[in-house]
Amino acid sequence: MKTLDFRSDTVTQPTAKMRQAMASAPVGDDVYGDDPTLNELEELSAKILGKEAALFVPSGTFGNQVSILTHTKRGDEIIVGFDAHIVWHEVGGAAVISGVQTRTLNTDYGIYDMEALKNLIRGEDIHYPDTGLICMENAHGGGKVVPLEHMKAVYELAKGRGIPVHLDGARLFNAAAYLGVEAREITQYCDTVNVCLSKGLGAPVGSMVAGDSRFIEKARKMRKLMGGGMRQAGILGAAGIIAITEMVDRLKEDHANAGILREKMAAFKGVQVDMDRSHINMVFFKASEEDFPSDRVVAGLLERGIKVNGPEGGEWRFVTNKDIETEDIDTLVNALKEVLE
Repeated sequence: MKTLDFRSDTVTQPTAKMRQAMASAPVGDDVYGDDPTLNELEELSAKILGKEAALFVPSGTFGNQVSILTHTKRGDEIIVGFDAHIVWHEVGGAAVISGVQTRTLNTDYGIYDMEALKNLIRGEDIHYPDTGLICMENAHGGGKVVPLEHMKAVYELAKGRGIPVHLDGARLFNAAAYLGVEAREITQYCDTVNVCLSKGLGAPVGSMVAGDSRFIEKARKMRKLMGGGMRQAGILGAAGIIAITEMVDRLKEDHANAGILREKMAAFKGVQVDMDRSHINMVFFKASEEDFPSDRVVAGLLERGIKVNGPEGGEWRFVTNKDIETEDIDTLVNALKEVLE
């Protein structure tokens, strides 16, 4: 029986072509800079992302944290959305690794109130930390895409104050698909960007950090400090090349399948689907325990070969991905009906 996994777009299996490429990839020692496959991936990523250089790192969290470490000095303050991945899901890494404090600001799923953002930037005062970095997230993990006009406004504000901007672009290509633009049209409004290869694109491991050459040179050293200096990592990079060259265009299929699932979930008794957070491949909804008992739903679906996460903070999230076909949506819906009946 085929297992269907709606927990995240990180759960995908590498394609047969990826596995073949990984098995036959020419490799070298990347710490010495002589892994030809990783060199190719980094050059290709930099071009696609519109930056001078790029660096392969083990994960999205690593990518964000090595960027913070490279941009800042100990004791700095970074501005980041209160609901950002950097704050919620990276284990306090900014404090532990970089020795910086986070100054969080309420956002509308990644969109700052510009006046409030201006007021958070520190002035010159002996009592204040320096504002060392402003972080953005696009696509936002809450299911929305930040408009280019807003990114431009944040970037211009930061540039006027001499502050760099880092973009957590874990799902950057989802944002690009929604906006109908090339990725570099988004990344023109940040100094550095982290992009996951294993979220939506199907690669088994890795993320790319991109920026100017000087930043990447320093980040490469910081990557070594953090334990991310890899040897024959071209085996992983081979899958990454396929991810960014062949798996980007199909993300629209995931978005379309999420739209189908959204409509079908809205038909269930007691389920309130958040139709506003519908930009990418995520379906968010709330339901009472009486109408949608969480333990029973999770266990009942698992018995039928379907994996979902239970609610977090009272909210459910189902995620479509490359291993979910359109017909699998009906399989999930029919299984839910069985469990609830």
